[in-house]
Amino acid sequence: MRIIDYFHHGLQRDPQRLAFVDPDKSYTFAQADEMSARIAGGLFAAGTPDGARVAVYSPNDALAFVCIVAAMRLGCPWVPVNVRNPVEVNAAFLRQAGCSVLFFHSSLAADMREIAARTPSVKTIVCIDSQDPAATHSLDILMALEPGPVPEVPDDPDRVIAIVPTGGTTGLSKAAVWTHRTWDAVTAALWTSCPARGAPVHLVAAPMTHGAGAVAMWMIPGGATSVVLRKAEPVAIMEAIQRHRVTHMYLPPTLIYMILAHPDVRQYDYSSLQYLIVAAAPIAPDKFREAMEVFGPCICQSFGQAEAPMLLTFLSTADLLEATAPGAPARFASCGRATLGTRVEIMDDEGNLLPPGRKGEIVARSGMVFQGYLLNPRANEEARRFGWHHTGDVGFKDEQGFVYIVDRKKDMIVTGGFNVFSVEVEQVILGHAAVQDCAVIGVPDTKWGEAIKAVVELKPHAQADAAEIQELVRVRLGGVQVPKSVEFWEQLPRSNNNKVQKTEIRKRFWEGRERLV
Repeated sequence: MRIIDYFHHGLQRDPQRLAFVDPDKSYTFAQADEMSARIAGGLFAAGTPDGARVAVYSPNDALAFVCIVAAMRLGCPWVPVNVRNPVEVNAAFLRQAGCSVLFFHSSLAADMREIAARTPSVKTIVCIDSQDPAATHSLDILMALEPGPVPEVPDDPDRVIAIVPTGGTTGLSKAAVWTHRTWDAVTAALWTSCPARGAPVHLVAAPMTHGAGAVAMWMIPGGATSVVLRKAEPVAIMEAIQRHRVTHMYLPPTLIYMILAHPDVRQYDYSSLQYLIVAAAPIAPDKFREAMEVFGPCICQSFGQAEAPMLLTFLSTADLLEATAPGAPARFASCGRATLGTRVEIMDDEGNLLPPGRKGEIVARSGMVFQGYLLNPRANEEARRFGWHHTGDVGFKDEQGFVYIVDRKKDMIVTGGFNVFSVEVEQVILGHAAVQDCAVIGVPDTKWGEAIKAVVELKPHAQADAAEIQELVRVRLGGVQVPKSVEFWEQLPRSNNNKVQKTEIRKRFWEGRERLV
């Protein structure tokens, strides 16, 4: 099925239902359909070729979503551009993606000029909310162009529909290529995992250039209204859930931690929530349990990545409720089981699939696995070894098929000849009542090779010392995993999608060394 067909499914359910809402404006499905058709027609009239790559450079905005729909109905791959990235990073990615059309919001006009100057492939520049002398068109002028018949997009499962930055922690992002096949598989997995009871309302809280924007598009065929927040702030999120009776939303763990740490977190009504999906990174089991207490029986978790979006595995609320009884399995540490149409296994370095309980790399086979990295055959070969997609995550499966992530392969700490998985230590530390977030890394040590260090961010006005953090880990995991040192930072460095940046933390301790292990 073509990607625009998913929008038509939502349109046919109720043309007058709101599709996109932000603090300043809203569009029904019928209005979004009419506007996106005119935008697509304007692009065609302006000479946009078949398959041209279209970037949308905007903060969270309802009209930006309409422009994405327009690109999709013309068959143009969507290229997400993160507004928080430095100009040179965004320009480099647009060059890499071969982007030729750039929609932008007027609040980013100065940065847009720099990006356009550094990206010779961009030929059409459209300001979505005002007139701008640097743009080739305003959105109003583009929509007024007479296009003639706009060609139908072929129904081809291998047609490229998005080029997505991988968000790598070192260097520039690689470009992950998604096809109709990818989109079909993810959309099916989402709706089989999270079927709506009644009319769905989806909250776009995290940046639309990351998971929240993609989830909004995957929600469209169910006729979902997407409520678009400008910023991912705890109070704004809590208020929006209550005001708009939100049913579905996705948040990364760091935002969950920030909300749980807010003094007013229990003062809002979350009873409308059917699914609060935690994704983008493993969540500490103790925080996961606390979230269930605060938000109610709606908490669930998924596992995916830019190369296999969002839903390789899914941990349902029912799975978690089974784990709340005394003596029940420790599923709050799991990311769930493989979703429909997906195989997830554990593999050793020689390509052997491992039995339950054995740790190795998490690998997958699924229609949602991306086509490959754009113009990067070496990375493609590495990601496809032994005929499986390699996630780069280390984990294991239990006898019931539940997957447990213990670390990224590159984040494993080797100390005194022992392998220590940083995520396991982090999850214990995050169980401390005073801790809001933390990162565990290896730092250079003349005796141990690498020593375990915990860098901790406390909740506002909370207190803790290094000794109690170390004792907590000793009791829960044993002496080998105990951090040799603990530092308390006012704020941990985070990426634009709120992931803690271990690379930036490691730089402080490994600076000037040729090897970082």
